[in-house]
Amino acid sequence: MDTTVKLGHNKFYMGGSEEHPLAMMTFVHNGKTQIIIDHTEVSEALRGQSIGDKLLEAIVGYAREKELKIIPLCPFAKARLEKNHEKYEDVLK
Repeated sequence: MDTTVKLGHNKFYMGGSEEHPLAMMTFVHNGKTQIIIDHTEVSEALRGQSIGDKLLEAIVGYAREKELKIIPLCPFAKARLEKNHEKYEDVLK
């Protein structure tokens, strides 16, 4: 099973296609300097493999590369980012 994280349109995802991902974390741009993580979804087949964390690492890398701040509205992303605040303080809004 392909667990490569790919960048799609306003999402990072895993699986064969962007239209039917096995896992995804979606975001929307909020102005030119911020993104809002609004949803995380992982299929039953991938649960328990830290897939959400892999998606989060990808989106954090994207934010750092583009010099964006993250507003985590998704409960999963919010909990992970706040739990590891020191690791992510440079990108947290």
